[in-house]
Amino acid sequence: MALHLKTRWKDETRERSLHDIASALATVVWRIALAKAINLHCERFVYRDDAQRLAVIQEYLVFLLQITDRLAYESLPEPDRRVLIIGLAKRLCAHVQDNGEDLLGPGDHAGAFMNRLNERSNEYAEFQLTDEGPSYAFLRHLGHVIQNLMGESDENRWVIDQVMDKDGWEAYEDLRCAYHNLLG
Repeated sequence: MALHLKTRWKDETRERSLHDIASALATVVWRIALAKAINLHCERFVYRDDAQRLAVIQEYLVFLLQITDRLAYESLPEPDRRVLIIGLAKRLCAHVQDNGEDLLGPGDHAGAFMNRLNERSNEYAEFQLTDEGPSYAFLRHLGHVIQNLMGESDENRWVIDQVMDKDGWEAYEDLRCAYHNLLG
């Protein structure tokens, strides 16, 4: 499934704040995560319900936030990196809250997402991102977490392979391109 992302500024001469960039990245990251969750369905993996689908989207959000943090570590001074990543995390929380309320009803969806983000951040801290992309272990962890969320029914037995071999890598490539284009 081809994903068309707006990753360039309309007026490239105008200065953008890190908050502007974080907001744009949040939209891109959300669209990538949503597209990958939809792709799993298109590949005939089965979601039990909307809560499970939203949980898979959130795992992609966490993965992509980790990738963004690694890219920012290489390209921004520490204070700027902190502003960008915190701004991105806040915007992603807002997306999760809005969509959680739409799909699941009232609740603290953003708070649950932040807990997931904090837990996974500790896990992902052990994995590397090089010039070639995320390490095998980085992608395997994403696949493993999504496999655990979706279960190992006959329909979902191979979801880890789909995530590791195709979807996780494509999500990284889409984000890397968007990141570099938006930071210009």
